[in-house]
Amino acid sequence: MGNRILVINPNASLACTRGIAAALAPLPLPPGLALEVTHLAEGPPAIASWEDWHGVAQPLCRMVEREPAAAYVIACVSDPGLEAVRAVTTRPVLGMFRCAVAAAVTRAERFGIIGFVAASQARQRRALQAMGLEARLAAWAPLDLGMEVLCDPEAPRDRIAATARGLAAGGAEAIILGCTGLAGHAALVADASGLPVIEPCEAAGAMALLAALRP
Repeated sequence: MGNRILVINPNASLACTRGIAAALAPLPLPPGLALEVTHLAEGPPAIASWEDWHGVAQPLCRMVEREPAAAYVIACVSDPGLEAVRAVTTRPVLGMFRCAVAAAVTRAERFGIIGFVAASQARQRRALQAMGLEARLAAWAPLDLGMEVLCDPEAPRDRIAATARGLAAGGAEAIILGCTGLAGHAALVADASGLPVIEPCEAAGAMALLAALRP
């Protein structure tokens, strides 16, 4: 099926996968182009460590090799396996973190990131360095919550709101949600911070749609 955008959550969390699908649902698709969200059943519960990040690269490659699509999105906001997957297909492969950063710099001079866990910071900073945009990072703050807690509609609200306010106080002019598990909390972050919020599923979905429509 080359007439679809395949969005792959590289972790095994069904709650996270459902949140990604819900965030992408409003994306307007032209007739004949579908959007499918799936996950790696053999993936870790979340991409929390460098071991997790490296460990999903090969399974992502194998999935892309057997699942034809017009474009692919790696649905984790640290872009695991991005370069490896691009090597096994001629179709566009997008990473949610890079898409979110690209969207953020169109809205603000300096942005903040709400991270998943403290260990995510090194991976996201490395990506910012590769993009030449690390100097535009105003502040970075982790939630350090489990994926299932993060995906709950109520349990993490106080922590998320406090973190958003802290990023605004630290000089951020826009906030990137640094984990797909935060997809359902975009409005909360906007209300708490008073800033534009970049939700990576939306950012990557819009860019993947443009990529899929090109010959």
